[in-house]
Amino acid sequence: MRKLSGLLPHWIGAYPKGKLGADLTAGLIVTVLVIPQSLAYALLAGLPPQMGLYVAIFPVIAYSLLGSSMVQAVGPVAITAIMTFSVLSPIAAPGSPEYLLLAAALALLSGGMLLACGLLRLGFLSQMLSRPVISGFISGSAVLIVFSQTRHLLGLPKGDVHDLAQLGELAQQILHSPTAAIGLLALAALIVCRSWLKGWLESTGLSSGKAAFIVRLMPLVVVLLGTLAVIYWNLDRERGVKVVGSIVEGLPGFTFFVPEMSTIKSLLMPAFVMTLIGMVQGISMAQALAIKRRERIDANAELVGLGGANIVAAFYGGMPVGAGLSRSAVNVSAGAQTPLASIVAALAMIAVVAGAAHWFERLPLAVLAASIIVAAFSMIDIKALRQAWAYDRADGLAYLGTAGGVLLFGIEAGIGLGVLLSTATLLFRASTPHIAVLGRIAGSEHFRNIARHQVETIPGALFIRIDERLFFGNLSAIELRLNLELEHIEQPRDVVFVMSAVNLMDATAADVFNELNQDLLERGIRLHLAEVKGPIQDRLMRTAFWKSLSGKVFLSANEAFEALLVPSENVQRRSIKP
Repeated sequence: MRKLSGLLPHWIGAYPKGKLGADLTAGLIVTVLVIPQSLAYALLAGLPPQMGLYVAIFPVIAYSLLGSSMVQAVGPVAITAIMTFSVLSPIAAPGSPEYLLLAAALALLSGGMLLACGLLRLGFLSQMLSRPVISGFISGSAVLIVFSQTRHLLGLPKGDVHDLAQLGELAQQILHSPTAAIGLLALAALIVCRSWLKGWLESTGLSSGKAAFIVRLMPLVVVLLGTLAVIYWNLDRERGVKVVGSIVEGLPGFTFFVPEMSTIKSLLMPAFVMTLIGMVQGISMAQALAIKRRERIDANAELVGLGGANIVAAFYGGMPVGAGLSRSAVNVSAGAQTPLASIVAALAMIAVVAGAAHWFERLPLAVLAASIIVAAFSMIDIKALRQAWAYDRADGLAYLGTAGGVLLFGIEAGIGLGVLLSTATLLFRASTPHIAVLGRIAGSEHFRNIARHQVETIPGALFIRIDERLFFGNLSAIELRLNLELEHIEQPRDVVFVMSAVNLMDATAADVFNELNQDLLERGIRLHLAEVKGPIQDRLMRTAFWKSLSGKVFLSANEAFEALLVPSENVQRRSIKP
């Protein structure tokens, strides 16, 4: 019995019975609310609508048993859907048997990578992408989603517009199109509900939690009203309004397959990008939810859960899944307390797939497009761009470069450009380190930048601090700055490198510092070190630089200051530069 309990998730063994009612209720509510979303994201991925329902069953259960988050919800999400369509549509026709197989292979490869990262305890890789790059990627993908759904929203025919006459005809079609009318009305209703309904409900005395729940319920209400309108006026059969169409009912069996080597080669890089994005988004979202609930998550367990969910999705449903922001928000607002709520939702979805899927066959695509567009707009993070630009232009450029790359060159190129910009920014900052000339605050042992504070300095002595690791890429900048500062000192005799901010020093840096020591010695200047970190000192003690150091190694900058202060000299007062 103990061995069996060891195989079960921790939350099952210590499940509080008092939370059972809340989890059961939340699971049923989530099932109802995410049905339109599941159908919409399957269509967005270029897959039959029922696949969105399929991957909301066993992949959800797999994550609930393997992941560590108590309330994060997994299923078809907008980012993975648009990535799936962007990657696979140039290779195969959406909806074709080949396309379905490729989608399943993509889920299997990305799931395998996520699972491997989790088992190898590589959760720290989720920090490879900076937040501006992630925000830029998601924002660029959201714009792509909006463009891709405009045709469904307005009922536009396929084909490009080549002249003004065609543009005028197209405008007339939109004005007299019942599809456009339904889509635009649904879009307006969703925007109003998202923007103003919550505030209005709260003004009537409703609690914030209940108001938020009603707002999340509105997309389902809009879907039901749109479907009823199509049925009542027979718009799909008489006016050509496009609907979801036939949905295959019943549970499909598990389909085990092994992708061909050619398929693996063509999908390996897209699967890696999807893995990276899923890793960052899933872990960061789980952490945010855990912080709000004063809980903790295991990043590696999250990767195992997401990987297991995608592997199950490959064999059952054939659509990549991820951690959904809106799904998780619905799960939390519905009152979910543990992963049991997700398991209840998955079991309830079985009943929907087995006998109620046909209820959604006359759901208009324009309404689904409206719901996708509203969700996509909420993913466009202009606030993150403003904050990044105000704080650091390099981060702002990384955001814009990633978003622009996604829009102009595609998802893979966009994320690659974002990584390239982030890496270039990191290398630029490391190769141009902040270097401060220090002086002592009068009456204290504190040393500060002479350009920012009123300090005391010793004639002929230069105290300099390097706020960066020392490696081959920034040594020339350090030498240049040192020589410039020595030119401003009359009869320099001592240079003190304050190493408090240096946490790494490579072999090239040790050689260059040895050469610098010899050069200064020939000019009659002693080189000293202060506040050297233990690991760096351990390495330096094995080098020629340490043995030939012309000066001393001081425990602190103040100790060096006192040792170099000649009794017959007075310290110089230096004011802040205007």
